[in-house]
Amino acid sequence: MRVLVARPWLHAQCMMMLTVNRRFARHYVEMLAAMVAGMLLFGPLWPSVPGPDVQALVMATNMTLGMGIWMRIRDHSWRAIAEMGAAMYVPFLLLLGPFWLGLLSADVLMIGGHVLMLPFMLGLMLLRRDEYSHHRNHVAKGFWQERWPTWLALLATIDNWVRPMYPPAVVMMILPTAYLVIGAFRKRLREPGVLSLQLGQFAAYLVLVGLALSVPEEVAKYLIGAGWLAHGIWDYFHHRYDKVVPRAFSEWCGVVDVVIGITIILLA
Repeated sequence: MRVLVARPWLHAQCMMMLTVNRRFARHYVEMLAAMVAGMLLFGPLWPSVPGPDVQALVMATNMTLGMGIWMRIRDHSWRAIAEMGAAMYVPFLLLLGPFWLGLLSADVLMIGGHVLMLPFMLGLMLLRRDEYSHHRNHVAKGFWQERWPTWLALLATIDNWVRPMYPPAVVMMILPTAYLVIGAFRKRLREPGVLSLQLGQFAAYLVLVGLALSVPEEVAKYLIGAGWLAHGIWDYFHHRYDKVVPRAFSEWCGVVDVVIGITIILLA
């Protein structure tokens, strides 16, 4: 009788441990994928980096950003993100001394740092097994479903990172005009103070376009980039307070504006 009772209990315990281990392993693989995504996404932000030692630290920064963003989506604490970020830097920091002394080559520095990251990450996850075995898929799933305008905007602008687009200054007038047109269609311009605010933004962009057309091209590029970035901030506040345009549009537009603004400035 005791054997019959023990077997279902033992089977349930084994299944629970198997589920926990699967979550842990999946979490580890997801973090590795986020590191690679960070390298690909943030790599273009550093067009020229001098020296293998600085390149190693930049690489660690890109991986930390990618992994940190994913961990935050997974609802990890800032402490856990900081600890895992340290696991990105420590392997390189351990190898920089021998590299500066001429004991290691640049290839060994880069390859060795990346290889050492894997056991560093795994060891940290094992030390905080509960943190990384907890089921947080519902948080990530909700994030993917709710942030679809962001993913659509990133998909639409992915080519900008490879071949940055430099639109003429007058194209910036599309930004304030779109808000006026959509706001009028949705009858949101009738709300107190909204029309005057939108017209003020329209006038500000007219001035900005005029300045960009009157200065040398080298300066104009920075003005145009700043104009797109500024409209990304404008989108953020409209999205947060649900003003004038649909929230999905302001989210999509904000991501597009920021990507175009950053790539214009990098191109400049």
